[in-house]
Amino acid sequence: MIDLFGREGPLVLEVGFGDGRFTVDLAKAHPEWLILGAEVSAASVQRAYRRLRREGIGNVRLYHGQGLFALRNLVPPGSLKRVIVNFPDPWPKKRHQRKRLLQEGFFRRLSTRLVEGGDLLLTTDHEEYFRLALEEAERSGLYRVEVKEPPETHLRTKYALKWKEAGRIFFHAVFTKMAEDPTPWPPIRRYEVAHALLRGELPKELTLAKASVAIPGGMAVFLEVARGEEGFYVLTHVEEEDLTQDLLLEVRRSARGLYAGVSRFGSPLITEGVKEAVRALVRELGRVGLEVVQDHT
Repeated sequence: MIDLFGREGPLVLEVGFGDGRFTVDLAKAHPEWLILGAEVSAASVQRAYRRLRREGIGNVRLYHGQGLFALRNLVPPGSLKRVIVNFPDPWPKKRHQRKRLLQEGFFRRLSTRLVEGGDLLLTTDHEEYFRLALEEAERSGLYRVEVKEPPETHLRTKYALKWKEAGRIFFHAVFTKMAEDPTPWPPIRRYEVAHALLRGELPKELTLAKASVAIPGGMAVFLEVARGEEGFYVLTHVEEEDLTQDLLLEVRRSARGLYAGVSRFGSPLITEGVKEAVRALVRELGRVGLEVVQDHT
């Protein structure tokens, strides 16, 4: 991790660092560790960054995004000493439970990033999610699972202090890697382009159903279509295994015909899921009489 931290050392990943108060304490207690934090809330990232700057912490790097994406794309195989997950979102509604991080597939993939004997520490107040995490790890057959009292240091996070005041009970477990899943987990593949050129007249209207489009490991949904001077802009939601993006696709006039593909707005990552969303858009355009001339999807 020399490129990221400027030196070598034991690598630790914290998923969901919130306002960073636990992260600061951890970094001070273990200055030899290299701590990578992942957080989906931009406001939390900003608060944590300011806290790190005030405290003069130099062994922490923050990533704004999903922990699973950071684990897959920023952490080399067999390099991670520890993962810390404090009070993860339990996604209590049944329709959302597929979004829970600590499932068998996650534990299997995590094993490819942990060093031998590396571990994951989980602290939560949500007993149902806690029991599920234990079962999912056991099902993988790759970990020794130990239920313990939560370390006092893990009860100083923003949510821990809030739940402690409310009298909630806390649950803690250590998942120690004993074996490794044999399936490789390469970093997500990114592409330079995702578009097609079509022949025909730009339609006066473009209606796209909000039904989801199946993509490898997830789905894409066309949320909204807006008409602009040059054509149409399609707000698209793409969920993949370890990455969720909201991006613009566009259908517009170009010097070589009609362009259908990814807009540069927001600099999205061009992944297989994004390419699949473009393919679905091109199929819809074919249904209204446009003909594909060049396909780069």
